[in-house]
Amino acid sequence: MKKELLADYFNEKRGGIEMLGNMSVTDFLEKTASNDPVPGGGSIAALSAATAAALTEMVANLTIGKKKYVEMEEEMKEVAKTLLAAREELIRDIDKDADSYDQVMQAFKLPKETEEEIDERKNAIQEATKKAALVPLEVAKKAFGLMEAIEMIVVKGNQNAVTDGAVAAMMARTAVLSALYNVKINLGSIKDAAFVEKVSGEVTELETKIEVIEKQILSKVQL
Repeated sequence: MKKELLADYFNEKRGGIEMLGNMSVTDFLEKTASNDPVPGGGSIAALSAATAAALTEMVANLTIGKKKYVEMEEEMKEVAKTLLAAREELIRDIDKDADSYDQVMQAFKLPKETEEEIDERKNAIQEATKKAALVPLEVAKKAFGLMEAIEMIVVKGNQNAVTDGAVAAMMARTAVLSALYNVKINLGSIKDAAFVEKVSGEVTELETKIEVIEKQILSKVQL
């Protein structure tokens, strides 16, 4: 089955499934706890990043309109707007990660009766697995990208909510490292050495940087 046919088959199978990002917290956790493999760690990483964005957005909103922070008003409005967009994108990534996993599973179910089918199945598995690695890598990058805004609200934002900024930093770090674990497990099944080398380098760089910046932010939390 060619790649475009696989996509059609996948869309047909997933068409009636409720979007994970639209579930209530209770329903989402029930589904996570079930014997269904999705949502899994990758979706949870995206959720963790979305909560980090939401908490940072909250601190910015709690700063807006306060006389004590009037000089920060416009900056906080801009960061709140940016974080809203990031949060909405990360919510979509919850389903995007689950979908990428499902596509790998569907690729494994492709027919393998003829040499042509065997080759097409191998190629489909490899392409789907690459995507399953790249989706959490993008989540990790987005979560890492939140740290600049988090540091800003911790330093300049409403100090009555500074611990919420600290939690946002910890959630973003968790999101980065969690997403990267999902990248690494998929890299182990990919035969394209150049792809694996490139992505592995990005993983190592993010793992190193996120630890440093989290410590830097938490050191600025004044209690």
